[in-house]
Amino acid sequence: MSTRRFFKVSGHIVDVLRQEIYQGTLEIMDGTITAITRESVSETHYILPGFIDAHVHVESSMLVPSEFARLAVPHGTVATVSDPHEIGNVLGLKGVEYMLDNGKKVPFKFFFGAPSCVPATPFETAGAEITPEDIEELFLRPEVKYLAEMMNWPGVLNGDDLVMQKITLAQKFDKQVDGHAPGLRGEQAAAYAAAGMTTDHECFTAEEALDKLAVGMKILIREGSAAKNFDALIPLLKDHAASIMFCSDDKHPDNLVEGHINELVKRALAQGHDLFHVLQAACVNPVQHYKLEVGLLQKKEPADFIIVNNLEDFTIQQTYINGQLVAENGKTKIDFTPSDIINNFHAQAKMVEQFKLPAQQATRVKVIEPYDGQLITGLLTAQAKIENGNIVSDVANDVLKMTVVNRYENAEPAIAFIKNFGLKRGAIASSVGHDSHNIIAVGCDDESLCRAVNLVIEAKGGISAVSGESEEILPLPVAGIMSAEDGYWVAEQYAKLDRIAKEMGSTLNSPYMTLSFMALLVIPALKLSDKGLFDGQKFAFVDVLEQS
Repeated sequence: MSTRRFFKVSGHIVDVLRQEIYQGTLEIMDGTITAITRESVSETHYILPGFIDAHVHVESSMLVPSEFARLAVPHGTVATVSDPHEIGNVLGLKGVEYMLDNGKKVPFKFFFGAPSCVPATPFETAGAEITPEDIEELFLRPEVKYLAEMMNWPGVLNGDDLVMQKITLAQKFDKQVDGHAPGLRGEQAAAYAAAGMTTDHECFTAEEALDKLAVGMKILIREGSAAKNFDALIPLLKDHAASIMFCSDDKHPDNLVEGHINELVKRALAQGHDLFHVLQAACVNPVQHYKLEVGLLQKKEPADFIIVNNLEDFTIQQTYINGQLVAENGKTKIDFTPSDIINNFHAQAKMVEQFKLPAQQATRVKVIEPYDGQLITGLLTAQAKIENGNIVSDVANDVLKMTVVNRYENAEPAIAFIKNFGLKRGAIASSVGHDSHNIIAVGCDDESLCRAVNLVIEAKGGISAVSGESEEILPLPVAGIMSAEDGYWVAEQYAKLDRIAKEMGSTLNSPYMTLSFMALLVIPALKLSDKGLFDGQKFAFVDVLEQS
């Protein structure tokens, strides 16, 4: 016979909905708050709703959902609004179902979207397609709350039939539709919103965000491992608290060990923003927008809450989900559980000759210019460095050779050039390459480039670094983008590779995260797919070689 679980928690209760703080006691029975009593208490800590990441790709942590949860709860995160399109691009509906099922293994609230753009574009090779029929099947599952980011904004504005089918399905099932429209302004932003888009997490200026707020869209302030928009957008919170949420979008495992949404809360408070505005963005708005089954510290709601020492330090002492203590004093209380391995990886080892680029008559090359902390890139041209009739990396001028290798079938590598990576020797490679997750690598010489790529192929997924005789790899056997190992071990191994890349010369804050976005064609200006160099403004392939 089961025993009902009852306990009490006392302290200073932060009621975000009523915007008041008072001393009192929560009574919790079987995971639900059954009573809230206002009374004098001796406890000095504060009780408030748990934090929610309003837009994240769990796969970018390189962890399966059950391990992501273990690392997130010590930071006060109780739920995520997760877009599983990374694994969707690799394994289709089967991959999305893997994420949903894996997330149920732990006491954490994962809410997923139905991926809207798989494959992301027809200009790259993906491993699968998610059809309107697949989306309808996903909408029948209660944990699928929305149509995930509609990256094909030209398709929205032009009324593309397939795009509109997916939006119509979301409306039929009363689901929100997430937007993704970097740089969209004015009348185009208004038309995008009018078509049903309700959020955007891609704004990198306040002016762009204001255009979207003006037409009814909610703005997600993103601070991830690569894209960092907090400083540019947080001033909007003062006048638009009801329409702001916090998200990480993409968070690498070492960064997740350090902090999550709690970091944005602390930074916003340190800048003088109103406590209730901050907590509305971090706790309340995602619940209300996506209709999540997450408690907000109200009677008869799930007991999802955190305890912090005070409202200045904001040190998280405990995290509760459905009345279960899942983290305490910085330590997770969720146990490690084994996870299944599924994958879709068929590339075979490459030869050095396949990474050579004959100069022909060219004297200059087009160059991708990434910006640290942003997903957008610039488009440059540079003098080609030619040796034995082939264009090679120009280490002295930081114009390095880059490649994207099809991982789903055997094909010739695509070659381009990139600046700002700063490597002085060796190469780094990864099978985390948004959105199709082909192998992406950058290196100082063709031999190192080939070795780094082949390490990933041999492991059927991973991130690697090659420097001289030294070789390192973190295997990612789950869809070629995640590990099934203990998340804290994965974080240590990733941090080691990140450190190696920086010792090799990279000046980027997160070289592997930045690398993973250099194949993301839907964000301009210049990117590389397995099919060639792509101009994201013209939405067309361009030649890497230029005649003088």
